[in-house]
Amino acid sequence: MTRITLSLLIAAAMLTGCGRLGDSAWNPFSGGGARSAPETLEPEGGYGTVLDARPSVPQLLGAEWQSLPEGRLLVVRGFAPVKGYHSAMLVRAGGRTGPDRLAPDPDGVLRLRFVAVPPAPDSPAARMPASPATDTITVALPLPTARLARLTGIEIQGGDRVIQLRR
Repeated sequence: MTRITLSLLIAAAMLTGCGRLGDSAWNPFSGGGARSAPETLEPEGGYGTVLDARPSVPQLLGAEWQSLPEGRLLVVRGFAPVKGYHSAMLVRAGGRTGPDRLAPDPDGVLRLRFVAVPPAPDSPAARMPASPATDTITVALPLPTARLARLTGIEIQGGDRVIQLRR
């Protein structure tokens, strides 16, 4: 019995002598010894700044908040002089991409651009004037309560003006 105990003590001393037990490849709880970099979905070189090539909606009509069960819905309306504008969206004015692309600036203001793709110049829609009663462009952006807590205000930039909303 003492021989088994003595051999186990010697083996344990040898394993601890190979370095810290937590870093040892012999440690069954270390995951195989060599430590790898933490896994992330962030691309190599980080998230870049991508400027949206779509032009701003020519005329901003208004912006308002609507209540949601877990936050608010930002609704923005605009108008274009001709029919056929499509793919309207609120994008970050600074062009930030990635998972936190809607984070506010250091002053707490989220700056957005209201953009849309105009019709092709040779298309029939490009020659048809739009009617303010029927051809408004509307986009909405849901903002959860956690994100709203970090905001002091929102600025929406369009072709003709900037609308500011405070929380």
